[in-house]
Amino acid sequence: MSTDTQAPEKVARIGESSGERLRRVLSSRVASLVALVIAVLWTIPTAGLFISSLRPDDDIRTSGWWNFFADPGSISLYNYNYVLYSDSQGGGLIRNLINTIVITIPGVLVPVAFAALAAYALSWINFKGRNLLYVGIFALQVVPLQMALIPLLSIFSRGLHIGGVTVMPAWELDGVNTIVQVWIAHSIFGLPLAIFLLHNFMRELPSDVMEAARIDGASHSQIFRKVVLPLVTPALASIAIFQFLWVWNDFLVGRTFAPGEATRPLTAVLGDMAGTWGFGWTRLPAAAFIAIIVPLVVFLLLQRYFVRGLLAGSVKG
Repeated sequence: MSTDTQAPEKVARIGESSGERLRRVLSSRVASLVALVIAVLWTIPTAGLFISSLRPDDDIRTSGWWNFFADPGSISLYNYNYVLYSDSQGGGLIRNLINTIVITIPGVLVPVAFAALAAYALSWINFKGRNLLYVGIFALQVVPLQMALIPLLSIFSRGLHIGGVTVMPAWELDGVNTIVQVWIAHSIFGLPLAIFLLHNFMRELPSDVMEAARIDGASHSQIFRKVVLPLVTPALASIAIFQFLWVWNDFLVGRTFAPGEATRPLTAVLGDMAGTWGFGWTRLPAAAFIAIIVPLVVFLLLQRYFVRGLLAGSVKG
């Protein structure tokens, strides 16, 4: 009797697609338990950082954050007020926070927009050298970011001249020009991976839909805006989240191309907050939590698009 009842289940499992098998494995109790354990372990450092940011200096220096539960003591927002608005060392980070926002928004929108256009062209427009160009873009992911910093900085400071023609004029490393340089740098470094990922998503779109749009007289721009973009929205959101996290948490590019006090991003000043002798390290928890709260909120708001974008193309059938 038991053999007869188990037979249909075994037949169903044999005939199930890879996507259905993946859903079944990820929805099992063991997978849920593992995910819960990972989530707890991942959250503990963030919780400790937040608790430390609310404790007075003396409590931070004399005991660990876990002692807060045994003896809560006093809770204060003094550390946040100090690091954001104080004129003393380790304070006044509100300007750097604004700089980070100003750098991040174009640093995400520009490469994602150009990557979407390039991925569409490489996927659905036939032109000579398309495959070679795609291989070249894919190969750029192998180039370490550090190797391009000095040449790119030289181009920004001296200008780019090809055959006696000035392609890019020299820019001074201060003011608005510095912010523009950071935008360009982040766009350059983020484009290869973004194009590669979006190309893979767009190549999976049904060719029948594209042919139907062409038969109806739609141009490439109309197909891109009205057909492709709605279908790849989850992929765009996923790549935008990745790019946002990379740009927001970046230290090296901001330190290199925005060295001025008035243009430095938040991450570039966190390392200097403790001072030469480490006297200001108790302010770091509040500053660090300010630095992570914005990416955390963005990720939570776009989480459903992020998951859909990661699973797109992997659950066919």
